[in-house]
Amino acid sequence: MPHPFDTLIDTYLDNHIGIDACFLSKSLSDGLQQNILQLQKEDKMSAAGIGNNDVKDAAQKMRGDSIYWMDKKHDNIFEQEFLSQMEDFIGHLNDTCYTGINSYEFHYAVYEEGSSYKRHRDQFKTDNNRKFSLINYLNDDWLEEDGGQLLVYQNGTTQSIQPNAQKAVFFKSDEMEHEVIKANRRRMSVSGWLKRI
Repeated sequence: MPHPFDTLIDTYLDNHIGIDACFLSKSLSDGLQQNILQLQKEDKMSAAGIGNNDVKDAAQKMRGDSIYWMDKKHDNIFEQEFLSQMEDFIGHLNDTCYTGINSYEFHYAVYEEGSSYKRHRDQFKTDNNRKFSLINYLNDDWLEEDGGQLLVYQNGTTQSIQPNAQKAVFFKSDEMEHEVIKANRRRMSVSGWLKRI
């Protein structure tokens, strides 16, 4: 019997970009979306930075999203469910692909209308702990004209991925250059990295 995580892993093994249209349950996707709206209402989202403590892009020329880091200490029911699912995924990934992942970090991300994130890789030049990027989308009824697509560049080709609710995208952090094109409506996700430290 197929494992619930096999679609994401198998598509990654086939194409170096894993995609599962229903990686998150509808109830979890809805709950995380509501968390973001509440965080915005409480003014807890902050402008995202570029780079780590060694290299920072204070001028924010690269990206226009706002973020809020997840933490089990927040004791939020949907956040706890999400992080538990990520831990289960890491366990299955390690068991089946021997990746040696032993840490992770995830944050909520919101692109308001007109914002984007220029072409980049997710691994820092001064820190190679990030091994895989994992993006989980929370956008209901997303249309092509809403923009905000994830463009992933590989071997001279460009793959455009719609940020539909429940969908997950998975790839190696040091390999795949990618960007978020300008969003024409609010675009929400939970993005993060599986790490080996």
